[in-house]
Amino acid sequence: MTPYVAEEFTPEEEDILRRYFTNLDEPVFALVNLPEVVKGALFARYSRTRLSLRRLFLEEFVGELDVAGDETIDATIGLRRAEELYDRVFFEYGDDSVAQLGGVHLACEQASNLLTKILERGRLMAYLEQSTRYIAYDDRPGGRFRYYRDPDVLSSPLGARYISDLDRLFEVYAELVPTMMAHFRERVPQAPGDSDFVYRQAINAKAFDAVRGILPAASLSNLGIYGTGQAYEALLVRMRAHPLPEARSYAELMLRELRKVIPSFLKRVDLPDRGEATGRYATDCRERLEDLAGEFFPPEAPIDPAPTVDLTDFDPDAEVKLVAAALYASSHQCDRAIEARVRQMTVEERVRVLAALVGDRASRRQRPGRALERPTYRFDVLSDYGAFRDLQRHRLMTIEWQRLSPRHGYVRPPEVDEAGVGERFDEAMDRSAALHGALAEPFPEQASYAVSLAYRVRYLMEMNAREAMHVIELRTSPQGHPSYREVCQQMHHLIADVAGHRAIAEMLRFADHSDEPELERIEAERRAEERRQARDGASAG
Repeated sequence: MTPYVAEEFTPEEEDILRRYFTNLDEPVFALVNLPEVVKGALFARYSRTRLSLRRLFLEEFVGELDVAGDETIDATIGLRRAEELYDRVFFEYGDDSVAQLGGVHLACEQASNLLTKILERGRLMAYLEQSTRYIAYDDRPGGRFRYYRDPDVLSSPLGARYISDLDRLFEVYAELVPTMMAHFRERVPQAPGDSDFVYRQAINAKAFDAVRGILPAASLSNLGIYGTGQAYEALLVRMRAHPLPEARSYAELMLRELRKVIPSFLKRVDLPDRGEATGRYATDCRERLEDLAGEFFPPEAPIDPAPTVDLTDFDPDAEVKLVAAALYASSHQCDRAIEARVRQMTVEERVRVLAALVGDRASRRQRPGRALERPTYRFDVLSDYGAFRDLQRHRLMTIEWQRLSPRHGYVRPPEVDEAGVGERFDEAMDRSAALHGALAEPFPEQASYAVSLAYRVRYLMEMNAREAMHVIELRTSPQGHPSYREVCQQMHHLIADVAGHRAIAEMLRFADHSDEPELERIEAERRAEERRQARDGASAG
Protein backbone atom coordinates (compact mmCIF):
# COMPACT_ATOMS: atom_id res chain seq x y z
CA MET A 1 0.00 0.00 0.00
CA THR A 2 1.48 3.37 -0.99
CA PRO A 3 0.36 6.60 0.72
CA TYR A 4 1.33 8.67 -2.32
CA VAL A 5 -0.74 9.72 -5.33
CA ALA A 6 1.15 9.33 -8.61
CA GLU A 7 0.76 12.04 -11.24
CA GLU A 8 -0.36 11.42 -14.78
CA PHE A 9 1.42 12.89 -17.80
CA THR A 10 0.95 12.57 -21.55
CA PRO A 11 3.68 10.80 -23.54
CA GLU A 12 4.84 14.18 -24.86
CA GLU A 13 5.06 15.59 -21.33
CA GLU A 14 6.95 12.54 -20.12
CA ASP A 15 9.46 12.96 -22.96
CA ILE A 16 10.26 16.47 -21.76
CA LEU A 17 10.21 15.74 -18.02
CA ARG A 18 12.62 12.80 -18.21
CA ARG A 19 15.37 15.20 -19.23
CA TYR A 20 15.09 17.30 -16.09
CA PHE A 21 13.68 15.15 -13.27
CA THR A 22 15.12 11.93 -11.87
CA ASN A 23 11.74 10.17 -11.88
CA LEU A 24 8.14 10.83 -12.95
CA ASP A 25 6.13 8.74 -10.48
CA GLU A 26 7.59 9.24 -6.98
CA PRO A 27 7.06 12.08 -4.46
CA VAL A 28 10.82 12.67 -4.14
CA PHE A 29 12.90 13.66 -7.16
CA ALA A 30 15.95 15.73 -8.00
CA LEU A 31 16.22 18.48 -10.61
CA VAL A 32 18.97 18.04 -13.21
CA ASN A 33 20.15 19.62 -16.47
CA LEU A 34 18.58 22.99 -15.68
CA PRO A 35 20.23 26.39 -15.18
CA GLU A 36 20.56 27.34 -11.51
CA VAL A 37 18.35 30.39 -12.04
CA VAL A 38 15.54 28.17 -13.40
CA LYS A 39 15.78 25.79 -10.44
CA GLY A 40 15.72 28.71 -8.05
CA ALA A 41 12.72 30.30 -9.78
CA LEU A 42 10.85 26.99 -9.75
CA PHE A 43 11.31 26.64 -6.01
CA ALA A 44 10.39 30.28 -5.41
CA ARG A 45 7.07 29.75 -7.22
CA TYR A 46 6.54 26.47 -5.38
CA SER A 47 5.22 27.91 -2.10
CA ARG A 48 2.27 29.70 -3.68
CA THR A 49 0.78 27.08 -5.94
CA ARG A 50 -1.04 23.85 -5.36
CA LEU A 51 0.62 22.40 -8.47
CA SER A 52 3.31 19.77 -8.16
CA LEU A 53 6.78 20.88 -9.23
CA ARG A 54 6.71 18.81 -12.42
CA ARG A 55 3.29 20.17 -13.43
CA LEU A 56 4.42 23.70 -12.55
CA PHE A 57 7.47 23.23 -14.78
CA LEU A 58 5.30 22.11 -17.69
CA GLU A 59 2.75 24.89 -17.34
CA GLU A 60 4.90 27.91 -16.51
CA PHE A 61 8.55 27.22 -17.31
CA VAL A 62 9.12 24.84 -20.18
CA GLY A 63 7.88 27.39 -22.72
CA GLU A 64 10.76 29.67 -21.75
CA LEU A 65 13.42 27.01 -22.37
CA ASP A 66 14.97 25.78 -25.59
CA VAL A 67 14.56 22.02 -25.11
CA ALA A 68 15.19 21.03 -28.72
CA GLY A 69 18.85 20.30 -28.10
CA ASP A 70 18.24 18.40 -24.87
CA GLU A 71 16.82 15.21 -26.36
CA THR A 72 19.96 13.16 -25.78
CA ILE A 73 20.70 14.47 -22.30
CA ASP A 74 21.63 11.77 -19.81
CA ALA A 75 22.06 12.90 -16.21
CA THR A 76 24.40 10.00 -15.45
CA ILE A 77 27.08 10.98 -18.01
CA GLY A 78 30.34 11.67 -16.24
CA LEU A 79 29.26 10.13 -12.94
CA ARG A 80 31.65 7.17 -13.08
CA ARG A 81 34.75 9.32 -13.49
CA ALA A 82 33.54 11.72 -10.79
CA GLU A 83 32.94 8.80 -8.43
CA GLU A 84 36.42 7.45 -9.01
CA LEU A 85 37.94 10.84 -8.22
CA TYR A 86 35.78 11.26 -5.13
CA ASP A 87 36.60 7.79 -3.84
CA ARG A 88 40.30 8.53 -4.15
CA VAL A 89 40.12 11.94 -2.45
CA PHE A 90 37.52 11.17 0.17
CA PHE A 91 38.12 7.59 1.20
CA GLU A 92 41.89 7.72 0.94
CA TYR A 93 42.41 11.15 2.49
CA GLY A 94 39.22 11.71 4.48
CA ASP A 95 38.57 15.18 3.08
CA ASP A 96 35.02 15.94 4.33
CA SER A 97 35.05 19.36 2.69
CA VAL A 98 34.77 17.74 -0.74
CA ALA A 99 31.17 16.81 0.10
CA GLN A 100 30.39 20.50 0.63
CA LEU A 101 31.01 21.31 -3.02
CA GLY A 102 28.26 19.29 -4.70
CA GLY A 103 24.68 20.52 -4.30
CA VAL A 104 21.27 19.22 -5.34
CA HIS A 105 17.81 20.74 -5.71
CA LEU A 106 15.45 18.08 -4.35
CA ALA A 107 11.65 18.22 -4.45
CA CYS A 108 9.91 16.51 -1.53
CA GLU A 109 6.19 16.26 -2.20
CA GLN A 110 3.25 14.84 -0.25
CA ALA A 111 5.09 15.12 3.08
CA SER A 112 3.08 15.52 6.27
CA ASN A 113 3.45 18.62 8.43
CA LEU A 114 5.27 16.46 10.97
CA LEU A 115 7.75 15.33 8.35
CA THR A 116 8.39 18.83 6.97
CA LYS A 117 9.69 19.92 10.40
CA ILE A 118 12.10 16.96 10.38
CA LEU A 119 13.23 17.81 6.85
CA GLU A 120 13.78 21.46 7.77
CA ARG A 121 15.83 20.88 10.89
CA GLY A 122 19.31 21.15 9.38
CA ARG A 123 20.98 24.57 9.55
CA LEU A 124 23.08 24.34 6.41
CA MET A 125 20.35 23.83 3.82
CA ALA A 126 17.82 26.03 2.06
CA TYR A 127 14.11 25.23 2.15
CA LEU A 128 10.94 26.55 0.61
CA GLU A 129 7.61 25.08 1.75
CA GLN A 130 4.11 25.25 0.35
CA SER A 131 2.07 27.77 2.35
CA THR A 132 -1.35 27.33 3.94
CA ARG A 133 -1.79 31.10 3.53
CA TYR A 134 -1.88 31.09 -0.26
CA ILE A 135 -3.35 27.68 -1.09
CA ALA A 136 -6.74 26.22 -0.15
CA TYR A 137 -6.64 22.65 1.14
CA ASP A 138 -10.11 21.82 -0.20
CA ASP A 139 -9.16 19.85 -3.30
CA ARG A 140 -8.92 16.06 -3.62
CA PRO A 141 -6.05 14.94 -5.87
CA GLY A 142 -6.63 11.32 -6.80
CA GLY A 143 -10.03 11.54 -5.09
CA ARG A 144 -8.51 11.95 -1.62
CA PHE A 145 -8.04 14.87 0.71
CA ARG A 146 -4.40 15.86 1.13
CA TYR A 147 -3.27 14.16 4.33
CA TYR A 148 -0.80 11.41 5.12
CA ARG A 149 -2.17 7.91 5.39
CA ASP A 150 0.17 5.96 7.60
CA PRO A 151 0.22 2.32 6.40
CA ASP A 152 0.42 0.88 9.92
CA VAL A 153 -2.52 2.94 11.16
CA LEU A 154 -4.63 2.15 8.10
CA SER A 155 -4.06 -1.59 8.43
CA SER A 156 -5.11 -1.50 12.11
CA PRO A 157 -8.65 -1.55 13.60
CA LEU A 158 -8.36 2.27 13.83
CA GLY A 159 -7.78 2.70 10.09
CA ALA A 160 -11.40 3.38 9.12
CA ARG A 161 -11.83 5.88 11.96
CA TYR A 162 -8.59 7.65 11.00
CA ILE A 163 -9.85 8.18 7.45
CA SER A 164 -13.35 9.18 8.57
CA ASP A 165 -12.22 11.69 11.19
CA LEU A 166 -9.53 13.36 9.06
CA ASP A 167 -11.92 13.53 6.10
CA ARG A 168 -14.39 15.33 8.35
CA LEU A 169 -11.74 17.85 9.48
CA PHE A 170 -10.98 18.64 5.85
CA GLU A 171 -14.71 18.89 5.05
CA VAL A 172 -15.22 21.40 7.86
CA TYR A 173 -12.22 23.38 6.63
CA ALA A 174 -13.61 23.37 3.05
CA GLU A 175 -17.04 24.47 4.30
CA LEU A 176 -15.67 27.33 6.42
CA VAL A 177 -13.30 28.83 3.83
CA PRO A 178 -16.11 30.45 1.73
CA THR A 179 -17.92 31.45 4.94
CA MET A 180 -14.84 33.32 6.19
CA MET A 181 -14.25 34.89 2.76
CA ALA A 182 -17.79 36.28 2.79
CA HIS A 183 -17.30 37.50 6.36
CA PHE A 184 -14.11 39.41 5.53
CA ARG A 185 -15.59 40.89 2.34
CA GLU A 186 -18.45 42.28 4.41
CA ARG A 187 -16.16 43.55 7.15
CA VAL A 188 -13.51 45.06 4.84
CA PRO A 189 -14.95 46.42 1.56
CA GLN A 190 -12.70 46.72 -1.46
CA ALA A 191 -10.80 50.02 -1.53
CA PRO A 192 -11.37 52.14 -4.67
CA GLY A 193 -7.73 51.92 -5.74
CA ASP A 194 -7.35 48.16 -5.31
CA SER A 195 -7.72 45.83 -8.27
CA ASP A 196 -9.97 42.81 -7.99
CA PHE A 197 -6.88 40.59 -7.98
CA VAL A 198 -5.18 42.42 -5.07
CA TYR A 199 -8.39 42.44 -3.02
CA ARG A 200 -9.13 38.78 -3.73
CA GLN A 201 -5.61 37.68 -2.78
CA ALA A 202 -5.76 39.57 0.53
CA ILE A 203 -9.23 38.21 1.35
CA ASN A 204 -8.19 34.66 0.49
CA ALA A 205 -5.08 34.86 2.69
CA LYS A 206 -7.15 36.20 5.60
CA ALA A 207 -9.74 33.42 5.23
CA PHE A 208 -7.12 30.69 4.90
CA ASP A 209 -5.33 32.03 8.01
CA ALA A 210 -8.56 32.02 10.02
CA VAL A 211 -9.35 28.35 9.42
CA ARG A 212 -5.93 26.78 8.91
CA GLY A 213 -6.03 25.66 12.53
CA ILE A 214 -8.61 23.02 11.63
CA LEU A 215 -6.17 21.21 9.34
CA PRO A 216 -4.47 18.25 11.04
CA ALA A 217 -0.71 17.80 11.26
CA ALA A 218 -1.18 14.95 8.77
CA SER A 219 -1.89 17.58 6.09
CA LEU A 220 0.46 17.18 3.15
CA SER A 221 2.85 19.82 1.91
CA ASN A 222 5.34 20.19 -0.92
CA LEU A 223 8.85 21.20 0.01
CA GLY A 224 11.85 22.26 -2.04
CA ILE A 225 15.32 21.66 -0.61
CA TYR A 226 18.75 22.77 -1.76
CA GLY A 227 21.75 21.37 0.05
CA THR A 228 25.26 20.02 -0.26
CA GLY A 229 26.14 16.36 -0.22
CA GLN A 230 27.43 16.71 3.33
CA ALA A 231 24.18 18.30 4.51
CA TYR A 232 22.08 15.61 2.84
CA GLU A 233 24.23 12.90 4.46
CA ALA A 234 23.58 14.35 7.92
CA LEU A 235 19.85 14.74 7.20
CA LEU A 236 19.46 11.18 5.93
CA VAL A 237 21.31 9.68 8.90
CA ARG A 238 18.95 11.54 11.25
CA MET A 239 15.86 10.53 9.31
CA ARG A 240 16.81 6.85 9.12
CA ALA A 241 17.06 6.81 12.93
CA HIS A 242 13.90 8.83 13.58
CA PRO A 243 11.03 7.23 15.54
CA LEU A 244 8.39 8.43 13.03
CA PRO A 245 7.92 5.68 10.41
CA GLU A 246 7.13 8.24 7.71
CA ALA A 247 10.55 9.84 8.21
CA ARG A 248 12.36 6.53 7.86
CA SER A 249 10.51 5.45 4.73
CA TYR A 250 10.85 8.91 3.16
CA ALA A 251 14.60 8.82 3.81
CA GLU A 252 14.86 5.79 1.54
CA LEU A 253 13.02 7.64 -1.24
CA MET A 254 15.38 10.59 -0.87
CA LEU A 255 18.49 8.43 -0.77
CA ARG A 256 17.47 6.63 -3.96
CA GLU A 257 17.00 9.88 -5.89
CA LEU A 258 20.09 11.58 -4.52
CA ARG A 259 22.23 8.64 -5.51
CA LYS A 260 21.20 9.27 -9.09
CA VAL A 261 22.99 12.63 -9.06
CA ILE A 262 25.56 12.64 -6.19
CA PRO A 263 26.12 8.95 -5.43
CA SER A 264 29.65 9.32 -4.13
CA PHE A 265 28.72 11.92 -1.53
CA LEU A 266 26.28 9.50 0.10
CA LYS A 267 28.40 6.35 0.33
CA ARG A 268 28.64 6.59 4.12
CA VAL A 269 24.92 6.89 4.88
CA ASP A 270 24.33 3.15 5.22
CA LEU A 271 27.82 1.91 6.02
CA PRO A 272 27.61 -0.19 9.22
CA ASP A 273 30.48 1.66 10.92
CA ARG A 274 29.46 5.17 9.82
CA GLY A 275 25.86 6.20 9.09
CA GLU A 276 24.24 3.18 10.70
CA ALA A 277 26.43 3.44 13.80
CA THR A 278 25.66 7.17 14.12
CA GLY A 279 21.96 6.46 13.78
CA ARG A 280 22.05 3.76 16.47
CA TYR A 281 23.89 6.15 18.78
CA ALA A 282 21.23 8.85 18.29
CA THR A 283 18.41 6.36 18.87
CA ASP A 284 20.02 5.05 22.05
CA CYS A 285 20.48 8.57 23.49
CA ARG A 286 16.92 9.56 22.63
CA GLU A 287 15.42 6.45 24.23
CA ARG A 288 17.50 6.89 27.41
CA LEU A 289 16.30 10.49 27.78
CA GLU A 290 12.67 9.54 27.10
CA ASP A 291 12.83 6.92 29.86
CA LEU A 292 14.31 9.41 32.33
CA ALA A 293 11.81 12.13 31.37
CA GLY A 294 8.98 9.68 32.00
CA GLU A 295 10.49 8.88 35.40
CA PHE A 296 11.00 12.47 36.53
CA PHE A 297 7.97 14.00 34.80
CA PRO A 298 5.18 11.37 34.59
CA PRO A 299 2.75 11.99 31.70
CA GLU A 300 -0.19 12.10 34.11
CA ALA A 301 1.39 14.87 36.22
CA PRO A 302 -0.35 18.27 36.03
CA ILE A 303 1.25 20.86 33.75
CA ASP A 304 2.41 24.07 35.39
CA PRO A 305 0.86 27.21 33.92
CA ALA A 306 3.17 29.26 31.71
CA PRO A 307 2.93 32.43 29.61
CA THR A 308 2.89 32.36 25.82
CA VAL A 309 6.52 33.53 25.79
CA ASP A 310 8.88 33.27 28.77
CA LEU A 311 12.46 34.60 28.77
CA THR A 312 14.15 31.89 30.85
CA ASP A 313 17.84 32.77 30.46
CA PHE A 314 19.96 35.81 29.58
CA ASP A 315 23.23 37.46 30.62
CA PRO A 316 22.79 40.52 32.87
CA ASP A 317 26.15 41.85 31.59
CA ALA A 318 25.25 41.32 27.93
CA GLU A 319 25.32 45.01 26.96
CA VAL A 320 28.77 45.54 28.49
CA LYS A 321 30.07 42.46 26.66
CA LEU A 322 28.41 43.66 23.47
CA VAL A 323 30.37 46.92 23.62
CA ALA A 324 33.58 44.93 24.08
CA ALA A 325 32.71 42.65 21.17
CA ALA A 326 31.98 45.67 18.97
CA LEU A 327 35.46 47.11 19.62
CA TYR A 328 37.42 43.86 19.33
CA ALA A 329 38.01 43.72 15.55
CA SER A 330 39.15 47.39 15.44
CA SER A 331 41.57 46.99 18.34
CA HIS A 332 44.90 45.22 18.95
CA GLN A 333 44.15 44.35 22.58
CA CYS A 334 43.13 40.94 23.93
CA ASP A 335 39.51 40.21 24.79
CA ARG A 336 40.02 40.47 28.56
CA ALA A 337 41.75 43.85 28.29
CA ILE A 338 39.01 45.26 26.09
CA GLU A 339 36.25 44.13 28.43
CA ALA A 340 38.10 45.54 31.44
CA ARG A 341 38.36 48.93 29.71
CA VAL A 342 34.67 48.85 28.75
CA ARG A 343 33.72 48.30 32.39
CA GLN A 344 35.55 51.53 33.22
CA MET A 345 33.61 53.50 30.60
CA THR A 346 30.82 55.88 31.40
CA VAL A 347 27.32 55.11 30.18
CA GLU A 348 27.67 57.85 27.57
CA GLU A 349 30.86 56.29 26.19
CA ARG A 350 29.22 52.87 25.87
CA VAL A 351 26.24 54.43 24.15
CA ARG A 352 28.59 56.04 21.61
CA VAL A 353 30.06 52.62 20.78
CA LEU A 354 26.64 51.00 20.39
CA ALA A 355 25.46 53.88 18.24
CA ALA A 356 28.43 53.33 15.95
CA LEU A 357 27.72 49.60 15.87
CA VAL A 358 24.09 49.98 14.78
CA GLY A 359 24.72 52.99 12.48
CA ASP A 360 21.94 54.55 10.42
CA ARG A 361 19.76 51.54 9.64
CA ALA A 362 17.43 52.37 6.77
CA SER A 363 15.69 48.97 6.61
CA ARG A 364 15.46 45.72 8.53
CA ARG A 365 17.75 44.12 5.93
CA GLN A 366 20.62 46.30 7.15
CA ARG A 367 21.90 44.48 10.23
CA PRO A 368 24.99 45.20 12.33
CA GLY A 369 27.95 42.83 12.38
CA ARG A 370 28.78 39.78 14.44
CA ALA A 371 29.32 41.62 17.70
CA LEU A 372 25.56 41.25 18.20
CA GLU A 373 26.09 37.51 18.39
CA ARG A 374 27.61 37.90 21.90
CA PRO A 375 24.33 38.36 23.87
CA THR A 376 21.98 35.36 23.87
CA TYR A 377 18.35 34.81 24.89
CA ARG A 378 16.46 31.63 25.69
CA PHE A 379 12.70 31.81 25.13
CA ASP A 380 10.21 29.14 26.18
CA VAL A 381 7.21 29.48 23.85
CA LEU A 382 3.72 27.99 23.94
CA SER A 383 1.87 28.81 20.73
CA ASP A 384 -0.41 27.16 18.23
CA TYR A 385 1.34 24.69 15.94
CA GLY A 386 0.66 26.91 12.93
CA ALA A 387 2.83 29.68 14.41
CA PHE A 388 5.50 27.16 15.37
CA ARG A 389 5.70 25.97 11.75
CA ASP A 390 6.66 29.49 10.67
CA LEU A 391 9.10 30.24 13.49
CA GLN A 392 10.85 26.86 13.26
CA ARG A 393 12.21 27.84 9.85
CA HIS A 394 14.75 30.21 11.46
CA ARG A 395 17.39 27.54 11.66
CA LEU A 396 20.42 29.59 12.78
CA MET A 397 19.05 29.60 16.31
CA THR A 398 18.85 26.56 18.56
CA ILE A 399 15.27 25.30 18.55
CA GLU A 400 13.82 22.25 20.27
CA TRP A 401 10.18 21.23 20.38
CA GLN A 402 8.01 18.80 22.27
CA ARG A 403 5.69 16.22 20.77
CA LEU A 404 2.46 17.71 19.41
CA SER A 405 -0.64 16.72 21.40
CA PRO A 406 -3.93 18.31 22.57
CA ARG A 407 -2.62 18.68 26.16
CA HIS A 408 -2.04 22.44 25.99
CA GLY A 409 -5.41 23.37 24.47
CA TYR A 410 -5.99 25.27 21.26
CA VAL A 411 -6.30 28.80 19.92
CA ARG A 412 -9.56 29.83 18.26
CA PRO A 413 -9.16 32.97 16.12
CA PRO A 414 -11.59 35.73 17.18
CA GLU A 415 -12.69 36.14 13.54
CA VAL A 416 -14.19 32.65 13.68
CA ASP A 417 -16.46 33.77 16.51
CA GLU A 418 -17.29 37.00 14.69
CA ALA A 419 -18.43 34.95 11.69
CA GLY A 420 -20.66 32.83 13.93
CA VAL A 421 -18.87 29.51 13.31
CA GLY A 422 -17.04 29.13 16.63
CA GLU A 423 -19.09 26.08 17.58
CA ARG A 424 -18.16 24.25 14.38
CA PHE A 425 -14.51 25.10 14.99
CA ASP A 426 -14.74 23.65 18.53
CA GLU A 427 -16.40 20.49 17.24
CA ALA A 428 -13.49 19.97 14.86
CA MET A 429 -11.03 20.41 17.75
CA ASP A 430 -12.93 17.85 19.84
CA ARG A 431 -12.83 15.36 16.96
CA SER A 432 -9.09 15.92 16.56
CA ALA A 433 -8.41 15.39 20.29
CA ALA A 434 -10.56 12.26 20.45
CA LEU A 435 -8.76 10.66 17.51
CA HIS A 436 -5.40 11.50 19.07
CA GLY A 437 -6.53 9.84 22.29
CA ALA A 438 -7.47 6.67 20.43
CA LEU A 439 -4.13 6.55 18.59
CA ALA A 440 -1.84 7.53 21.48
CA GLU A 441 -1.28 4.09 22.99
CA PRO A 442 -1.02 1.84 19.91
CA PHE A 443 0.70 4.48 17.74
CA PRO A 444 2.47 7.04 19.98
CA GLU A 445 4.48 8.61 17.13
CA GLN A 446 1.67 8.66 14.55
CA ALA A 447 -0.92 10.02 17.02
CA SER A 448 0.28 13.57 16.35
CA TYR A 449 -1.04 13.29 12.77
CA ALA A 450 -4.55 13.70 14.22
CA VAL A 451 -3.79 16.96 16.05
CA SER A 452 -5.11 20.10 14.40
CA LEU A 453 -2.76 23.02 13.81
CA ALA A 454 -4.74 25.21 16.23
CA TYR A 455 -3.50 23.15 19.17
CA ARG A 456 -0.60 24.57 21.13
CA VAL A 457 2.89 23.10 21.21
CA ARG A 458 5.76 24.00 23.52
CA TYR A 459 9.20 24.82 22.10
CA LEU A 460 12.46 26.51 23.05
CA MET A 461 14.10 29.17 20.91
CA GLU A 462 17.62 30.16 21.91
CA MET A 463 19.21 32.87 19.80
CA ASN A 464 21.82 35.57 19.84
CA ALA A 465 20.85 39.22 19.54
CA ARG A 466 21.64 39.36 15.82
CA GLU A 467 19.30 36.48 15.06
CA ALA A 468 16.72 38.05 17.40
CA MET A 469 16.93 41.24 15.34
CA HIS A 470 16.24 39.25 12.16
CA VAL A 471 13.42 37.10 13.57
CA ILE A 472 11.62 39.79 15.55
CA GLU A 473 11.73 42.47 12.86
CA LEU A 474 10.66 40.05 10.14
CA ARG A 475 7.91 38.28 12.07
CA THR A 476 6.31 41.40 13.56
CA SER A 477 5.75 43.02 10.16
CA PRO A 478 2.08 43.94 9.60
CA GLN A 479 1.62 41.36 6.82
CA GLY A 480 2.61 38.55 9.19
CA HIS A 481 0.22 36.04 10.74
CA PRO A 482 -1.20 37.34 14.06
CA SER A 483 -0.07 34.22 15.95
CA TYR A 484 3.65 34.55 15.35
CA ARG A 485 3.43 38.35 15.37
CA GLU A 486 2.29 38.18 18.99
CA VAL A 487 5.09 35.77 19.93
CA CYS A 488 7.80 38.03 18.49
CA GLN A 489 6.28 41.22 19.89
CA GLN A 490 6.46 39.64 23.35
CA MET A 491 10.08 38.63 22.75
CA HIS A 492 10.95 42.26 22.02
CA HIS A 493 9.25 43.43 25.22
CA LEU A 494 11.02 40.76 27.28
CA ILE A 495 14.47 41.77 25.99
CA ALA A 496 13.78 45.35 27.06
CA ASP A 497 11.79 44.87 30.27
CA VAL A 498 12.89 41.54 31.77
CA ALA A 499 16.50 41.31 30.59
CA GLY A 500 16.80 45.09 30.94
CA HIS A 501 18.71 45.28 27.65
CA ARG A 502 17.05 48.47 26.50
CA ALA A 503 19.92 49.53 24.26
CA ILE A 504 19.70 46.23 22.39
CA ALA A 505 15.92 46.44 22.20
CA GLU A 506 16.22 49.93 20.70
CA MET A 507 18.50 48.55 17.98
CA LEU A 508 15.49 46.50 16.81
CA ARG A 509 13.97 49.68 15.42
CA PHE A 510 11.92 47.85 12.77
CA ALA A 511 10.06 45.68 15.29
CA ASP A 512 6.41 46.54 14.62
CA HIS A 513 3.99 46.85 17.54
CA SER A 514 1.16 48.46 15.62
CA ASP A 515 -2.36 47.06 15.81
CA GLU A 516 -3.24 44.13 13.60
CA PRO A 517 -4.40 45.42 10.19
CA GLU A 518 -7.79 44.41 8.82
CA LEU A 519 -6.17 42.54 5.93
CA GLU A 520 -2.57 41.60 6.72
CA ARG A 521 -1.60 40.92 3.10
CA ILE A 522 -3.19 43.96 1.44
CA GLU A 523 -0.11 46.22 1.48
CA ALA A 524 2.18 43.41 0.31
CA GLU A 525 -0.22 42.59 -2.53
CA ARG A 526 -0.39 46.27 -3.52
CA ARG A 527 3.40 46.47 -3.70
CA ALA A 528 3.55 43.25 -5.70
CA GLU A 529 1.06 44.65 -8.21
CA GLU A 530 3.05 47.87 -8.52
CA ARG A 531 6.14 45.82 -9.35
CA ARG A 532 4.19 43.80 -11.94
CA GLN A 533 2.86 46.94 -13.57
CA ALA A 534 6.32 48.53 -13.65
CA ARG A 535 7.79 45.37 -15.19
CA ASP A 536 5.02 45.11 -17.78
CA GLY A 537 5.40 48.79 -18.61
CA ALA A 538 9.14 48.39 -19.11
CA SER A 539 8.57 45.35 -21.35
CA ALA A 540 6.04 47.23 -23.45
CA GLY A 541 8.39 50.17 -23.82
